[in-house]
Amino acid sequence: MKLVRAEYQELAKYMEHLRPTRQCMKMLKEKFSSQSQSTLLSIFSQEYQKRIKRSHARHHTAEAIENYYQRYLSEVKKNLTAPVILELANEVDFSPSLMARMVLERYLQELEGTPHENQLRAKGYDKTPDIILEVPIGHVVHWIESKASFGDEYSHRSYLHDQFWSYWNRFGPGLVIYWHGFIEELDCHRERGILLKDCFPLDIVTLCHSSSQS
Repeated sequence: MKLVRAEYQELAKYMEHLRPTRQCMKMLKEKFSSQSQSTLLSIFSQEYQKRIKRSHARHHTAEAIENYYQRYLSEVKKNLTAPVILELANEVDFSPSLMARMVLERYLQELEGTPHENQLRAKGYDKTPDIILEVPIGHVVHWIESKASFGDEYSHRSYLHDQFWSYWNRFGPGLVIYWHGFIEELDCHRERGILLKDCFPLDIVTLCHSSSQS
């Protein structure tokens, strides 16, 4: 489907303050009924990515990360089941997945030996989880993958094939966090070493690193 520049600019202008929700797509389809849903979705995805890139530096200052992290902790204490990550991301107009990752990495800074994905890539690893734990935690977990989505059968099967089993082969057992929940029956690989949760574990116990004791 072709659009003249004026049509595209009208679409982009309308999308400036929309959030990536189902209601958003309904509003777009009602407003621009002559455009196909796939076209609207594609344009919105591109415009949203541009918006996130423009504000990326502002959200990744030390002050901003600490503020988001402390607010996350405060809101979770009030209501453990509230969609805190999503609400916080919407409030500051930021990607929920990137907000979840920032909170997770900030939390793991308080634990020893937690290189994140960018550091691992710098070391030469091509496919890596979000976090590698050089000192395993809890249920003998060596890595953590954060997914700001719901774990349905299709997506989880794809992730297992494309990512999780690769991590398991390279790093050992790990934890996958689906921040928006998952189908309970999918958590069936615990014995083999892939655990699923819908929030970050509160009962973390770190093991002593042998090199730190020498």
